[in-house]
Amino acid sequence: MKKIYFVRHGETEANISNNVYQTPTTPLTQKGKSQAVIVAERLATLPIEIIISSNLTRAKETVEIIADKLKITIEYSDLFVEVRKPSEVFGKDKDSQIALDYKKETKNHYYYSNWHYSDEESFNELKERALMALQYLANRSEENILVVTHAEFLKCMIACVILGDKLTREECEKCIYSLRSENTGITTFDYSAELKNPSWFLRGWNDHSHLN
Repeated sequence: MKKIYFVRHGETEANISNNVYQTPTTPLTQKGKSQAVIVAERLATLPIEIIISSNLTRAKETVEIIADKLKITIEYSDLFVEVRKPSEVFGKDKDSQIALDYKKETKNHYYYSNWHYSDEESFNELKERALMALQYLANRSEENILVVTHAEFLKCMIACVILGDKLTREECEKCIYSLRSENTGITTFDYSAELKNPSWFLRGWNDHSHLN
């Protein structure tokens, strides 16, 4: 049984306010760096063979702290970056005019799963990437893998584990809204290729007891 340990990146300033669209280069706060040190101590007790990480700055800063403790190689992959928003809203307040325009247009085109406002991911592209990420991990030779990623994308992967390629936009958004996660929370998936139908299982969600 293959085990995948997912870790959300450490805290950023945008996570604190929760009212700003993060940029690809948003860094960790000092608390976020401390969270990465703490979760690294916990991960050091696990038989991890390889670390795969999003290449966004907040994930890279997190994984570098973890890898320094574990002494394990990092591979970066844009399969595990956060859900891609339009570049026009990067760094903007969520109640700014451009952000409100984006949300209005998205709502107006809600049932068009391939629609784009500009250069963001459509829902179909997001679902395809989540399914590709799962297949990529399933095909890896390692049995114990650590992935450093982002909250919304991880929730999309969970939705795909549960509902597969039949996942709808409405179902995915319910998962994003209803599943709450902490910075450096640990989520665990199991994967078995030995069953009649190769299968993914959600084993644990957002374990952040190391922060208590």
